[in-house]
Formats: sequence, C-alpha cells, structure tokens
Amino acid sequence: MNSLDLPKAPHETRVVVAMSGGVDSSVVAGLLKREGYDVVGVTLQLYDHGAATHRKGACCAGQDIHDARAAAAHLGIPHYVLDYEDRFRDAVIDRFAESYLAGETPIPCVECNRSIKFRDLLGLARDLDADALATGHYVASRPLPEGGRALYRALDPARDQSYFLYATTPEQLAYLRFPLGELPKDETRALARELGLAIAEKPDSQDICFVPQGRYSDVIARLRPDAARPGEVVDLDGRVLGRHEGIIHYTVGQRRGLKLAVGEPLYVVRLEPDSARVVVGPRSALATSRIRLSDVNWLGSQALEAVDGLTVAVRVRSTREPRPATLSLRDGSVTVELATPEDGVSPGQACVIYADEDPRARVLGGGTIARVDALSARPAQAA
Repeated sequence: MNSLDLPKAPHETRVVVAMSGGVDSSVVAGLLKREGYDVVGVTLQLYDHGAATHRKGACCAGQDIHDARAAAAHLGIPHYVLDYEDRFRDAVIDRFAESYLAGETPIPCVECNRSIKFRDLLGLARDLDADALATGHYVASRPLPEGGRALYRALDPARDQSYFLYATTPEQLAYLRFPLGELPKDETRALARELGLAIAEKPDSQDICFVPQGRYSDVIARLRPDAARPGEVVDLDGRVLGRHEGIIHYTVGQRRGLKLAVGEPLYVVRLEPDSARVVVGPRSALATSRIRLSDVNWLGSQALEAVDGLTVAVRVRSTREPRPATLSLRDGSVTVELATPEDGVSPGQACVIYADEDPRARVLGGGTIARVDALSARPAQAA
C-alpha cells in the first residue's frame, strides 16, 4: 500500500486534487507531487459576485483561480478550471436563499461538499481515470477492518472540519483522501513555505465564500427582491414589541440588532415565516433538550435502524464541541436527546453525530435540524 492506502506505487497512482486557490489544497498537491504521485489539479469556478471575488478569505472565484493556476504551474502539474457557476447557483446559492426565507439558518458549505465537490467533482476525477480525489480539508479518513473507510476528527482541533463533511457517503469516502487530517495548521503553512508556494501566507477561506462582507441578507435580497417582508417582533405571549424589515435579517439566538427597549436582554427564540413574525424571549427560552433530524446521512458500522438508544456525542454548531446525547427512532425519523440542554439550536443547521467526545472521535453521520423542542416551548399567541 502507498501513503494513500492504495495498492500501487505512487508514480502509477493518479490523484486529482481539488485546488481552491488556498494554502491547504495547494500544499496537498505539492506533497503528493513530491511523493511521486501522478497529480492533476482541478479548480471549480463556482461564483462571481463582484466584491466577493476580491475580498480576503474568498475561494473558487477571481484571484483564487489565478492563485490555484499559479500554484499548479510552480509544482509542475497539469491544471484545469471548470465553470460550475450554474450548478453551484442551483444546488447551493438558491437553496441557501430558500432556507433563509423559510426561517432556517442554512449551512451552504455542507451542500457544496455534498452536491458539488463530492459528487460532480468526484465524477470528473473518475472520468480522468484517477485512483483518488484529494482535498485540503482538515478531517481524517482511515480504512476499516471490515472494508471501506471511516471519517474521524482532525488532529488539529482548531481546524477540524468534520462538522461540514458529515454528509459524505460511504461510497465517496472510499475514493476520497484528506492528507491534512494528521497535520496541525502551522505545519501546513511551514510546508507551503518549504514547497516555495507564493500563497504560503494567504488568509484562510471563510465558511460562506459567496457572501460579501458576511452580510447574508444582502445576497438573499439580491436573489429574492421580494424577500424582505416586514412584520412584527413579538414576545412568547404574542405581545407586539416592535417591527422588523424581514426575517432574513435574524437568526435563532441573535441578541444584537433587535432595537427593543424593554429593560431586559432578549434573544430571537424562533422565526415564523408564514406570519413574518420574529419571536423573542429570555435566554432561558433558547434551551433545547430534543432535536429532530431530517436528511440523515449515516456512516456508522451498524445499521441506522439499530441505533435506538445509542449513546453518542453531537455537535449542533460548528463552533461548539460535541456534547453527550442519545439517539432514538420515532416514526422512522432520528431524534437526538441531549444530556445537557443547548442554547440557540436552529432549524437548518447541522447536527453532527460522533461516536463519543474524544478529540479524534469517529463521525457516525448527521442530519439537518428540522425541529427543535425547547424546554419552555410554547406558541406565541396572536395579539
């Protein structure tokens, strides 16, 4: 076996590297080239939204494509740029806007990995007769004794991207490789300098690459000009506390920007798109003990139908550590019972399931948060 767990000598092994124009994927290409693999770089042009193509931390557009091309030329590998703008708009950006309009808080990075990078790009790699598709994600992949591969948290906890990759299927995992999963970020940058890459000090990409200045509402307003529907801000009892200019400006758990003078801190508890209402309440109203999932992707060794009562750890936000929980099956759907209530759990976000709380735990799968049962749940009554 070579370093990619493939039964060939490196020079007989073709690897397509997804090159975004950033440090991480460029280092992956450089490391594999240095080991003697037959490396082909591929960059997807995903969007071109003006300011987003020029800001620091963008990817897959503008300067980043130039950087990927320059890195490939420096490394002496063939490089191709493919225009996937239409596909990305349909599969990722439009779904992102629709989810926000439905009062959810979506994660487009998950959909991009699921629908573009690990499906379309993987298919392209196969068309190029590649033995594997490698990316610069910080996540680990290891072979299982019974065959196939499993996904694990990365060595560098500050860079671990397993939360965004839970939707990877077993079939995709068998073909994918993540060479940076066992490296800390500072070592990756050191390798970039060692390889002579001009982008060694380039800033890291942001989670949502196509959103200029991080203002989600600007993108949604451009895509759906009629989206900003004004409505009422109400408390848990339905009392009107103020007005808003559209639920697209709010997310569950938000405190800043409510512009309410009520004498106590209030948070967005939920969004009601049908009535265009923003429901607010005290922080205690955000506590959640039960989460119901949709679109579950299961990566565990046992069948999903056998997980009822399984003790696991779950992560409900990318910035939070996994917490103890129990899985249950109700009417064919997966429900997560949290051992300790979590605040600010929002529909549309991902709930990623791990075998335990270990820093290198195996990823068992995950799903989209479809419903949140708060401890103090009660409907806001009509005023």
